[in-house]
Amino acid sequence: MEIYDAVRTRLTVRQYKPDPVPDDVVMKLLRAGQWAPSSRNLQPWHFIVVRDRDTLREIGSIATSGRFVADAPMAIAIAMESDADRPELDAGRTLQQIELVAWEEGLGTCFVGLRDEDQNRKVKEILRIPDNLELITILPFGFRPDNMRGEIG
Repeated sequence: MEIYDAVRTRLTVRQYKPDPVPDDVVMKLLRAGQWAPSSRNLQPWHFIVVRDRDTLREIGSIATSGRFVADAPMAIAIAMESDADRPELDAGRTLQQIELVAWEEGLGTCFVGLRDEDQNRKVKEILRIPDNLELITILPFGFRPDNMRGEIG
């Protein structure tokens, strides 16, 4: 898939096939995130891969805007160093690269924000994210349903 085609066809996905995401694909997603540009090239992101079904269900029960996390075969949490120059900008850059590579691999995802402080704190506790890191999002991943093509324009 060409990059332009991934940008043109990528859709938000909240339903996933139950098939596990292979290790080599997970590593490809993480590398894509690591290679994203960042302010002063500090790369202030931290990625937490979540595959444990019970943990995914627990996060899904907490994240009111992302209950579908519970049904995903895996997720990647993105946390940023609190003292980063532009954590939201840098997080957006890294997660967009991860999303595009995921789409190329046949995976779908949907950004799950945890703006409610209580939800954010609970998920940080579950994932053992230290206080000096800001949890930006949970990105659930799974193979897209067969009927989802993503043809736009």
